[in-house]
Amino acid sequence: MAQLFPLDTLSLKKWFIKNKRSFPWRKNCSPYAVWVSEIMLQQTKAAVVIPYFLKWMDHFPTIESLAKANLETVIKLWEGLGYYSRARNLHAGAKLVMEKFAGKLPPLEKELRQMKGLGPYTTSAILSFAFHQKKAAVDGNVLRVFSRYYQIKDDISKSPTHKKITEILQAQLPEQEPWIVNEALIELGATVCRPAPNCSVCPLASSCLSFQYHTTQQFPYKSKKVAVTRQFRAVALLSYDNQFFAIKGAPGKVMADLYEFPSIEISDSSKELEMLFKFLKETYQLTPIFKCILKSVCHSYTRYKDSLTPYLFSLDQLGATDKGQWRSLPELKSLPFSSGHRQILDQLMQL
Repeated sequence: MAQLFPLDTLSLKKWFIKNKRSFPWRKNCSPYAVWVSEIMLQQTKAAVVIPYFLKWMDHFPTIESLAKANLETVIKLWEGLGYYSRARNLHAGAKLVMEKFAGKLPPLEKELRQMKGLGPYTTSAILSFAFHQKKAAVDGNVLRVFSRYYQIKDDISKSPTHKKITEILQAQLPEQEPWIVNEALIELGATVCRPAPNCSVCPLASSCLSFQYHTTQQFPYKSKKVAVTRQFRAVALLSYDNQFFAIKGAPGKVMADLYEFPSIEISDSSKELEMLFKFLKETYQLTPIFKCILKSVCHSYTRYKDSLTPYLFSLDQLGATDKGQWRSLPELKSLPFSSGHRQILDQLMQL
């Protein structure tokens, strides 16, 4: 790799100390708190994470308390934050730490990588922020900052580019307080060097190649995202004796451990009700009585965007319903639901 001019770490650190945002995980830098916050911050904005982090640390103040918790309780506490595999990985990780590392997060990369959900960035972030090791932590913000600063034309969605920028940062981290430089770069990317950058307040502007050559909008380069798939689903709300029927997502599925109401994908909206009746009869041996249609809701996850239309039914008698559970509305409220079906449940509770 060609020798690059040095990053102005001194100006960066001064800027960060003066301008950094106040977050609860910056006040509590224990290894456990850093681990939880970094997992929550994956795919999620910091402002959204704050109340979840505070609630989580209140319910599970230690790794031991998390390890001993029921998975359904863990998922319920995560409800609304999305990407639920993160919660399952935290729970599994806590159990592993209790079993193999005497209840303490290990300060070694090899041991951390044994835990589910800890990839290169999260592992490096824990080693840097929790254990103050000289370890480059490169997330999407840092990729954007460095691609502009050095006019790196490589695709930042590709692993070789990530490795290249990690090596550049690792070589430039100072011996004194390297974790501050890591956090400052992440903060800079999150607040200043955004997709639409505010170069006028950037502490690195005077040495940034993209700023000097007016090419900030050309960087970073990232290949196109996978197209979002639209789906239309009809949802069956089955009522019997003041109870409603819900099913729990099977392990390994996208909605694993989350509750939903029975639903089917629809291609022809004119036959929704007909198809729903057939589905309920064949799958659950149920012949319900149609009552009304509730307001449709939208639910986005991974690369899908679902439009959910809820149909309310009543039942005179139960069929073979061993595939799900009958619960009262207050009981359903206490269970972890997927985002879209949670919105439908909220409608039910207002009827």
